[in-house]
Amino acid sequence: QVQLVESGGGLAQAGGSLRLSCAASVNIASINFMGWYRQAPGKQRDLVARITSGGSAVYADSVKGRFTISRDNAKNTVYLQMNSLKPEDTAVYYCYADGRVLRFWGQGTQVTVSS
Repeated sequence: QVQLVESGGGLAQAGGSLRLSCAASVNIASINFMGWYRQAPGKQRDLVARITSGGSAVYADSVKGRFTISRDNAKNTVYLQMNSLKPEDTAVYYCYADGRVLRFWGQGTQVTVSS
């Protein structure tokens, strides 16, 4: 079982920055895929970014060049640095980790971007 706790969400102005953190209850060095999804009101949950244990990252087209995902295996934490925020980035952001069989989710953290 993997427990994930997100932090760092909040209110930002358009053009501003936030950094989300996702702290895991286990050693993440052996977890290949970790990342972030987001879900806006009335919309489906969409992938924002994911990162492999080797550090390879994939991003949604909507956040490329603005968001950066990283992981610190020593701290068992994954980060999402969000720059040049836009009102359309407003959503609940969920961290996830792929175990061998199950996908584990955090509880989510709200990000609200005002125009």
